Amino acid sequence: MIDRWYAGIDKFISSLTGAPVYLTDLFKAVAALVAAVILWLIIKRVLSSFEKRTQKYKFFQNNAKVFPIIRKALFYILILVTGNYFIRLFHIELLEKSLVALVIILLASPAKDFLQLSLGYLQKRVADKEDTKLDNIVFDLLNKFAGAAIYAVAIIMALDIMGMNVMPFIAGAGVAGIAIGFAAKDTLSNLIAGVLLILDRPFEVGDRIEVWSAPTGSATWGDVIDIGLRATKIKTTDNIVIIIPNNEIMKRDIVNYTIMTSKIRVRINIGVAYDADLKKAKALILKVAESVDWVAKDPPPKVVVRNFGESSVDLQLRVWIVDARKRMDVIDAITDEVKEAFDREGIEIPYPKRDINIKYMGPIETPGSVPETR
Repeated sequence: MIDRWYAGIDKFISSLTGAPVYLTDLFKAVAALVAAVILWLIIKRVLSSFEKRTQKYKFFQNNAKVFPIIRKALFYILILVTGNYFIRLFHIELLEKSLVALVIILLASPAKDFLQLSLGYLQKRVADKEDTKLDNIVFDLLNKFAGAAIYAVAIIMALDIMGMNVMPFIAGAGVAGIAIGFAAKDTLSNLIAGVLLILDRPFEVGDRIEVWSAPTGSATWGDVIDIGLRATKIKTTDNIVIIIPNNEIMKRDIVNYTIMTSKIRVRINIGVAYDADLKKAKALILKVAESVDWVAKDPPPKVVVRNFGESSVDLQLRVWIVDARKRMDVIDAITDEVKEAFDREGIEIPYPKRDINIKYMGPIETPGSVPETR
């Protein structure tokens, strides 16, 4: 349509007779410039009218940048068409490829804005409806790299239009990438592992997981507080933040206590003497377990005989608790109350015993000694 617009200008100016060639070209240039301004005003008027009519739709209310992006893209396209007309009018074809390359780089800006707008819309529709924060991390990662990727493609296309062989640049970038990859293999390994953690989701922010690299004597589990591209931060129950490289996490078994539900089963070992009443001991243990607030009623607590130890009959209490984070509290409460209940009912909790028999063999005679006489 724009080409026909400028073709009409050529016919109108060419119909003028008696004017020198340079004046004809000058008239054509001025007319083309005026036509471009008029066309741009018409485009702006149409877009403004259409923008007002679409304000009743929620999509356009939440994405006010749609029309500025379209307006910017159409402005660059108008510059391209008008510039091409001037180049052909004044026979300076050498600038034609340069103009196209420049406009391609300029169009990368609205393309980047449109892509980020689309990602933001998807994030609101998908990530914000999820309880996990991992989707937000994925979209943040895409937003950071989308602009760089679009500008890189635009620059390569612009160089190709200019007639420059871009293959050496691509090959050089590949070689440089390999060299950087070898130099920073640990960092890249952690970055890749971070992306895999985000996609695979073995745990999420807020989950309680086992920590195998905790300091000796400290808590061995904690809550995930941050999942980064390089490392993951876990705060243990001792309020110690442990930062573990993602590459190390991907190499180990991940024990997640809350990935499906916060309800877990706890096992507590309790030993009783061989001469104790097992039925009575089991009944006392179950009564204590059922009295603890965090113990679930369904499934009910259960006591089983594990084995016969050297000094005791080894029982094991198995209870489901409603909150995995209360595991140690449950173990402590049940252990204390079982000890008190056993003491009241006279049930012995044995400890290792050894019987030592001493046999008198009489005086020991050594060579050269004189036997004792009375």
